[in-house]
Amino acid sequence: MEIEIIQAKYVALAPELTERSRRLWAATEALALGHGGIAKVELATGISRSTISRGMREIASGETLSPGQTRRRGGGRKRATQKDGSLAADLDALVEPTTAGSPDSPLRWTAKSVRRLAGELRALGHSVSHRLVAELLHENGYSLQANRKTREGSEHPDRDAQFRYLDEQVRASLQQSQPVISVDTKKKELIGDFKNGGREWRPKGTPEPVRVHDFVIPEQGKAIPYGVYDLSRNEGWVSVGIDHDTGSFAVNAIRSWWRHMGRAAYQQAETLLITADGGGSNGSRLRLWKWELQRFADRTGMTMSVCHFPPGTSKWNKIEHRLFSHIAMNWRGQPLVSLAVIVSLIASTRTTTGLRVRSEIDQGEYPKGVTITAEQMATLNIEPHTFHGDWNYTIHPRKKKFK
Repeated sequence: MEIEIIQAKYVALAPELTERSRRLWAATEALALGHGGIAKVELATGISRSTISRGMREIASGETLSPGQTRRRGGGRKRATQKDGSLAADLDALVEPTTAGSPDSPLRWTAKSVRRLAGELRALGHSVSHRLVAELLHENGYSLQANRKTREGSEHPDRDAQFRYLDEQVRASLQQSQPVISVDTKKKELIGDFKNGGREWRPKGTPEPVRVHDFVIPEQGKAIPYGVYDLSRNEGWVSVGIDHDTGSFAVNAIRSWWRHMGRAAYQQAETLLITADGGGSNGSRLRLWKWELQRFADRTGMTMSVCHFPPGTSKWNKIEHRLFSHIAMNWRGQPLVSLAVIVSLIASTRTTTGLRVRSEIDQGEYPKGVTITAEQMATLNIEPHTFHGDWNYTIHPRKKKFK
């Protein structure tokens, strides 16, 4: 009967007991039972004899501990780093050469597996398991992480100033109801039954079969999507080229946007502000890009202003996360088997914020290596801005023409 009573008490109290209060309670019950009390409490609760005896000694000594403290200072199993004084230093020496973070960072990370680290530590004479290595790494602020694309080269000293200037130009144009577009070339895509990243819903067990190797199919080639994103209307245009990504191709995509979408929306437009990356087919140093923009300005009678993003900041271009990211999500898991499929998937891209996209195939030929001479450049009606004229410039039409 005594054992059943103790067992019932323990079941009721156990969820609320700490390590110390548990052994003191068990010791108190054993003392109350007198001779054979330790054995009975052990049988009823499963608490070991040594723990009950230890509680009895604590009661007899009158020892007190700080609130929340369960053991005397220094009690319990010693830590591995205390028993093995060089373990922590050797582990850090193994990890630090491949650590990718700043030593002062609150979060460091390692690419070595805990099993490999444990093996190397054992080779140095330490008795460790991979679980212990994982525990020590976590305690020291390490975690396993994948690569992340964030490094874009050295930062230009005028980076922030250019962002502010670009923002001022965009705001001024929008306030005057003049068109502002963001342009860029999307990643080139292989045409054919190749694997496309992402997943789509299909009947269970019937994935879309695609080629094992991503080698270009000569008769189909690659698709070159060049995008134009209208900042004020949340609309996009994508020309899908099949030749080369050149300045001529880039400006022709802008022409196509203007012809099919921009002209009807901005009938009173006098200027067009273009925000673009500093490199590629719309690079700030590319003569062909500026030559073709001059021809476009001459034909439409509009003034073309261009503001380039500073070096290494392409991810800030609006078109990247307002148009291209949604296109990528729309065609995820879909093999891009033909140009028609690519154009259809681009044109069907929609968002809850009302994004509308149009697309067409550009069958034009855009040979590489076209040279614009210094004499030709001298004929351009181009005006560098006072601030960073290499990044910011305006191209005026050489004579007024109808749009």
